[in-house]
Amino acid sequence: MPRSTDPLVIGGVIGDVLEPFTSSVSMGIVYNNCPQVINCCELKPSKILNRPRIEIGGDDLRTFYTLVMVDPDAPSPGNPTQREYLHWLITNIPATTGANFGEEIVSYESPRPIVGIHRIVFVLFRQLPRLTLQPPGRRQNFNTRDFAEIYNLELPVAAMYFNCKRENDQSSGRRR
Repeated sequence: MPRSTDPLVIGGVIGDVLEPFTSSVSMGIVYNNCPQVINCCELKPSKILNRPRIEIGGDDLRTFYTLVMVDPDAPSPGNPTQREYLHWLITNIPATTGANFGEEIVSYESPRPIVGIHRIVFVLFRQLPRLTLQPPGRRQNFNTRDFAEIYNLELPVAAMYFNCKRENDQSSGRRR
């Protein structure tokens, strides 16, 4: 069987956070003073203090999306007892716009890894109707799959991740 070249599979996002899916909507992620986020890139905590600009593709303003940002490696990749840590949750984002047009359910909290290299994952779901929901009671141990099931979200339409580690961490491996 041939090995996958999908960065979400190679990086373990498929499996740890998501089931396999086919990307069908474009999603752009840009932090100030950084190039556009691409899968597997590395961003330093000092560069991601403020929430990024998220651009959503699509072709129909009547279609809405939900964006979830999680860290499946919290508090450390070798012992992720807080998997998945929820950093941001936005619903009701109209197609062809950006996250700033949606409803922020959980405010942005910048990732601040303490140990090891963390994967910071953005997942975009297509919604059927507009959503009304309460924020989860806590950020740690959020489960993207369960969230999608509870709110009848379809499979993801886009996902992307970047790696992040402490500024002075010289480690080269993800597991610690």
